[in-house]
Amino acid sequence: MIIHGTTILALRSEEERQVVIAADGQATANNLIIKSRVRKTRKLYHDQVLVGFAGSTADALTLFDRFEGKLQEYGGNLKRAAVELTKDWRTDRVLRRLEALLAAAGREGLLLISGSGDVLEPDDGMLGLGSGGAYALAAARALRQETELTIGQIAPKALLIAAAIDVYTNEHIEVETLSW
Repeated sequence: MIIHGTTILALRSEEERQVVIAADGQATANNLIIKSRVRKTRKLYHDQVLVGFAGSTADALTLFDRFEGKLQEYGGNLKRAAVELTKDWRTDRVLRRLEALLAAAGREGLLLISGSGDVLEPDDGMLGLGSGGAYALAAARALRQETELTIGQIAPKALLIAAAIDVYTNEHIEVETLSW
C-alpha cells in the first residue's frame, strides 16, 4: 500500500516579498483516506526555503532529507541544490524509484522539482501539484487577477476551492510563509 499526499499550492510574490506554500492534510491509499492531517510542507535550510510535496509520503520525506543536504552543500543556493537533487534522483538506482513531486520556494524563486529531471520555474510565480493542484492553481490565478487579496490570503481560499472539487483534497489546510 502506497500512501499519497495530494494537493500543494505554491505562490511567490516579488511585490509582497513573500512566498507561501499551502497544503491540504489528506493522505490516501487507492480510494481510502488513511489520514486527514498529514504535514506536507517543511521549512529547510535555516528557515530560508519552503518545500511541499505531492505523491508518496515516504518518498517525499526521503527527498526532503536529500534536498536539505543539497541546500547545506551549496550554501542555500536553491536552484543549484534543486539541479543537483534531480541529478541524483535520476541516476541513483534507489532514488529513481521515488514517486513524488516537490515545490521549493525561497527568495531566489519558486521551483517544481521532479524525478524525471525537471527543475522548472513557473512564469507567474504560481505552482499547483497533486490531484487537486490544477484546481487550486486555477482558483489562485483567478483570485490574484480579480481581487486585492495577498498571496497569504489567496492560498488557503484556493485550496478550499480545490477541496470542494477534488475528492483527494480535504479542508485541513496548512500554510507556510517566508518573507524577505
